[in-house]
Amino acid sequence: MIIDGKAIASRIKDNIKNKVSRMDFKPGLAVILVGNDPASQIYVSAKEKACREVGFYSRKIVLPTNVGQKKLLDQIGKLNKNPKIHGILVQLPLPKGFDEDQAIKAISPEKDVDCFHPANMGKLALIKRIENLDHFLAPCTAKGVIRLIESMGKKIEGKKAVVVGRSNLSGKPSALLLLAKDATVTICHSQTPNLAKETRKADILVVAAGKPQIVKASMVKKGAVVIDVGTNRTEKGLVGDVDFEAVKKKAGFITPVPGGVGPMTIACLLENTLLLSLNN
Repeated sequence: MIIDGKAIASRIKDNIKNKVSRMDFKPGLAVILVGNDPASQIYVSAKEKACREVGFYSRKIVLPTNVGQKKLLDQIGKLNKNPKIHGILVQLPLPKGFDEDQAIKAISPEKDVDCFHPANMGKLALIKRIENLDHFLAPCTAKGVIRLIESMGKKIEGKKAVVVGRSNLSGKPSALLLLAKDATVTICHSQTPNLAKETRKADILVVAAGKPQIVKASMVKKGAVVIDVGTNRTEKGLVGDVDFEAVKKKAGFITPVPGGVGPMTIACLLENTLLLSLNN
């Protein structure tokens, strides 16, 4: 069964829109885009559109590539002090010459909508158990991964979960959330010997390797839930990290690319912005 991320995201956005309509202020989200990377521009435009749909106040700040690290940090500092802005996001990756870690650390933890600040990642690492994600701040892609699994009525507790990829953006936070949902978690990466041996054990397989169609049908346990986080632009068009056409015949549930994790990431970004606006 194919998991329709667009439909699930739409329901989350409708719920947020209803809540915002009853509030006496608008949650505010600011996105900083450095340079003119086409993929980043598409992502930022999608976030702007989503903000309009739910009634948020949104700001897009576009800086030229030659602006320099100090000007970027100055801009973040101004947004930290802006009472109309509840969530701040620096679109990653930044162009060469910029220090991404420094930029993330410059965002106030109370406005860090993507939850990548060390203080917020530390909270995620330390938490033992999460009953309900509705009121929990977590990195947006990882939060979307969990929501997709649970939307199918699949229990995570006690399941064997394998995450392929260890990036700070998706792999690590997905693994931490799965742990907090009482799964038994294995993290695989480029140095994992015999990757297929590990992935075949997974009741839940989350693939965030950043390599086109690295996971084949022979690597998947029959009936497994397969969440494809990858977005790769190839000569054949946009493809995930999973060989979708082959794996969908074997998996119990699977997300497509596009239309799976992507829409959920944006929906969870809106949800995090709303939570930050209510907490501050």
